[in-house]
Amino acid sequence: MTWRASVLTLFPEMFPGALAHSLAGRALQTGLWSLEAVNIRDFACDRHRTVDDTPFGGGAGMVLRPDVVDAAIASVADRRPIVFLTPRGRTLTQRDAERYTAAPGVILLCGRYEGVDQRVIDAHTMDEVSIGDYVLSGGELAALVLLDAVVRLLPGVMGAADSAFDESFSQHLLEYPHYTRPAEWQGRRVPEVLLSGHHGAVAAWRRAEAERITRERRPDLWAAHTVASPAPAP
Repeated sequence: MTWRASVLTLFPEMFPGALAHSLAGRALQTGLWSLEAVNIRDFACDRHRTVDDTPFGGGAGMVLRPDVVDAAIASVADRRPIVFLTPRGRTLTQRDAERYTAAPGVILLCGRYEGVDQRVIDAHTMDEVSIGDYVLSGGELAALVLLDAVVRLLPGVMGAADSAFDESFSQHLLEYPHYTRPAEWQGRRVPEVLLSGHHGAVAAWRRAEAERITRERRPDLWAAHTVASPAPAP
């Protein structure tokens, strides 16, 4: 069954964007996944195609109307999870990408202006997700990021079946360093263990490097890793 993505947006022309290229683009062309961009403005109720209004309680900016957003959702709604891309959401993780991959697809709501009326978010039990602690002009770029993270995990998208297993975050660890030819470049040599042909030693080095880098750069991930993979008892 094809994994389906529906994106609700005021700027459908932004899709597929970067997703039309590389692994995601090839998978889109071969039908491993599908993408539809739904224009929220098509569900406006007046001749001016109004999708927003001023916030109750005052304040700057405009808010997307719940009735318009609800109608847009109704046009694509099924058993897929509905994700609202918003700076206030929990940070997107690799575990989220794996979870969405296991679903039949996703429905992504891209916010604009000051946001979306909370009532429609609550009514659909939306999954509120952020791609980082910063503010974008809208949710479209965040939707592209989420889709890229998910689509590459779909069966048949990546060339090697074990490619995802060794990547950053797959085991709460950042990825180890990579090297290729030439063996010496500008006076810098590839670590000897990688030239040894000893697969066990190479695997041990890579694991040690992944652990070292994670400890140094992401103590939060290291803490999660130690909980998930406690050291063996002496």
